[in-house]
Amino acid sequence: MRTREHATRTATVSKTLGIALSALSALSALTACSGAGPAPAVPPQPVTVVATGPAPRHVGRPTRVQIPAIGVDEALHGVGLTSAGAMQTPDFGDAGWYDLGPRPGARGPAVIVAHVHGPAGDDVFAELDELEPGDRVTVRRTDGTTVFIVDAVEQTRKETLPTRRIWNETDQAVLRLITCGGEPDPVTRMYPDNTVVYAHAVG
Repeated sequence: MRTREHATRTATVSKTLGIALSALSALSALTACSGAGPAPAVPPQPVTVVATGPAPRHVGRPTRVQIPAIGVDEALHGVGLTSAGAMQTPDFGDAGWYDLGPRPGARGPAVIVAHVHGPAGDDVFAELDELEPGDRVTVRRTDGTTVFIVDAVEQTRKETLPTRRIWNETDQAVLRLITCGGEPDPVTRMYPDNTVVYAHAVG
């Protein structure tokens, strides 16, 4: 019985990670971080992961993200995959959590995305690249609150988004915040990079 339960949990985690990693590959298509509006979605490149360990524990639905260091206090909305297989992006002025992966506060890497810039100017994650190790990120849920501490901030080209580092195999509750980065093209107004923040839960 124990072996069967472990196999079931392993299969569940593998499926969840596989879906999430495919979506994270599509995060390089977050070109809607410009004032020019969304660009056509780019199909994700599947990433194969063999996962072991328990499935993410259930926690309540995320409702809000707060990052005092950069003045973020925003409601959270779930995002999934488009019909083309790319990860959905939240509306300008909103923040989204990837609801096909672990929820913030559950075991495994949870992902929150928002735009850096939009038609009205600076957007929710406009200053994400200014976070530093030790800064706090609070995610409120329907069943409680989890506080995360920033470990690292990196900027990477969209075509080389480090999906395996973002969605690593871990039994800990960790969080990744992702937006566009770099200097936008003066003509297309599209951003060439992604800013990725890595954080772990405390308490």
